[in-house]
This record gives sequence, structure tokens and C-alpha cells, in this order.
Amino acid sequence: MAKEAEEKQSFCAGVKRELAAILPSARHCRRAELMGMYEFGGQIGRVREDCYTLGFRSENGLVIKKGFTLIKKTINIETEKNLTEEELFHFLHLIDHTEQEAVKDLSERVCCRRAFVRGAFLVCGSISDPKRGYHMEFACDCEEQAVFLSGQLSALGVEAKVLARKLSYVVYIKEGSAIVELLGNMGAHASLLEMENLRAYKEIRNGVNRRVNCETSNIRKTVAAAEKQTQDIEFIASVRGLDSLPEGLGEMARVRLEHPDASLKELGEYLTPPVGKSGVNHRLRRISDYADQLREERTCDDKRQP
Repeated sequence: MAKEAEEKQSFCAGVKRELAAILPSARHCRRAELMGMYEFGGQIGRVREDCYTLGFRSENGLVIKKGFTLIKKTINIETEKNLTEEELFHFLHLIDHTEQEAVKDLSERVCCRRAFVRGAFLVCGSISDPKRGYHMEFACDCEEQAVFLSGQLSALGVEAKVLARKLSYVVYIKEGSAIVELLGNMGAHASLLEMENLRAYKEIRNGVNRRVNCETSNIRKTVAAAEKQTQDIEFIASVRGLDSLPEGLGEMARVRLEHPDASLKELGEYLTPPVGKSGVNHRLRRISDYADQLREERTCDDKRQP
């Protein structure tokens, strides 16, 4: 279990490390990403009256560092100092995703929508190691957050589901193709390629396993059919003799006894003249029907005897 948790954490940490290194050049994208980070993982602390601090709920140092970098470069707030109440309200107004300019950016700019989702994932998202399975989720504080985020994902062409979990809500994705799509939208291209390689490997492996299972099943059926055919022929030989069969069926019966492991195609090639698979199958079926008829007659005779 510890190894599985470590593998999951390593892939998720790699995705966040890659996303944390992205710093949008456009101010509107930086603002959108900061909105996502603060909406889903922002913290406000009060030092004393008219003195506040900003922070992010995350154990990832790179994520926290990026949050403060976005604050400084986007809103020009020095993160090393505390904020007055006026500065705090100004900050909250600028990153409010319900504010008119923010609504317009998220609805009309795909780049801003991608940045917003990237910010949300950095602070409240997680992803399983694709070696184990496909699962990505966002942990939200309330249903309103979950519904809004789900709408942003849908606008990017990624369908996600919302689930109530105890006192929180989770937006989750389980389709591998949808997760790959979202990684691309967020800009995690290296992680995307790693996941695609693993998906391709799993698909090839599963395809090989399916073919092997199918061939194994066909072999078992062929062996079982050959055994049944041999038993029928031996029964006919013991009761009536193979000479009781019509010439074509008699030849077929002898060839099957001589080559118990041969396929239908091979059996047909041993006949004179050669016969195709369907012809061989038809003759063997007639032999089996004849054997069943003899068995039924023997059963009736046994019942007549006193």
C-alpha cells in the first residue's frame, strides 16, 4: 500500500511541478489562474485590526510559491508585507470570478478558462498514477464551487461528474482520454505524453491478452470437438462397424481416427479428392448424428428387454 501511495504521489507531484512552472505572459491569463487558485485554495489571515495576510491551502511548496508570484506580478501586491483592509478588498474584487470582467474573460477566452482550471488543479486537484488506473479529481468546499468548475471543464470539452463526499464535493474524471485532454488544456504536455505512452502500452498488452485468450478458447473448443468426433466414430465402429457408413462418411471417419489432432482444413486435405472445411464439418456432423441415432436405438432396445 505504501508503494502504491508513493507511485500515485510521484505522478501527481510531477504534474503539479510541471504546471507550477508555467507563468502566463498575458495578464488576463495570470489573473484567471490566480482566481482558480484562490477560489479553491485561498486563505486569509487576520494579524490584527486592519492588518491581513494572504495564503494558499497546499503542502506543495512550488504551488504556494507560484501563488505568491501570480499575486505580485498580476496585482502588484508585495507578498512579503501584510495588507490593509482596503488592499484586501481590492485584491478580492480583482480575483472574484463573478465580477463582470472576469466572467467575460472566462466565457470568451479559452486561454483564461484553461488558466483558471490549471489554478484550481494546483490547489485542490489530484491524479492517480495511470499505471494503476485513470482517476482525476478536484476537491471542492461546496456544491456551488463544484458545479462552476464542472461547467468550466465542460466548456473545454471535458465532461466531469460531481459527487457529494461527506462535508465536501468532488469533481472527478475517470475516462483516460478525458484526463489526457485536460492535461493538454492545462499545459502539462510532458505528463500528457507519459500518460499516453502508458495508455498505448496497456492497450497493446490488453489486445495481446485478448488474442491469446481467444486463441486458447478456440483450441479448447477444437480439441473438445475432435474428442467428441473420435468417440462417436469409435462407438459406430463397435456397434455397426465403419462399413455401415456411406463411402464418403466412412473415409471421413477413418481419416479422423488416423489424425485425431488435425484441424478441419488438414482433414479435408487428407481426403480423396480434397474437401473444404465446410464439407469436412458437414460430414463429421452427419457422423455424429448417426452415432446419436445408434445410441438412441440401443437405449430403446435396452428398455424393451425384460
